[in-house]
Amino acid sequence: MSGGLFGSLGISASGMSADRLRMDVVVLQEINGGSSFAAQLAGAQAGMPDSQSVGDGVQVVGIVNDPSPPVEKYDPGNPDANAQGYVEMPNVNPVTEMVDLIDSSRGYEANVQAMNAAKQMFTKTLQILS
Repeated sequence: MSGGLFGSLGISASGMSADRLRMDVVVLQEINGGSSFAAQLAGAQAGMPDSQSVGDGVQVVGIVNDPSPPVEKYDPGNPDANAQGYVEMPNVNPVTEMVDLIDSSRGYEANVQAMNAAKQMFTKTLQILS
């Protein structure tokens, strides 16, 4: 997927798919290694050719459940309470979940912008060649 004319579209598409799945609590990893962003930036600033390994985007390596235990709330009047009067509540933190959702949405938007920029470059190239 890396290199070539449509490599940037494939990388953006894999990022968009990953961000969509990330909302379901997934573990991501980079495809085919590639060098870090800092190494890519340093190479570009030094005027090095594009021969460095860029990678092929990201892929999902697993969907995991949150291992933290449920939150116990003391509510002896609740029909779901145990013998000690505690009810097991979900361990969901709305603030953390919202931050993760916003982060995933922004990542998706960034990949859409990168894909649109690549499409504009392809269009301009075709106009020049015509």
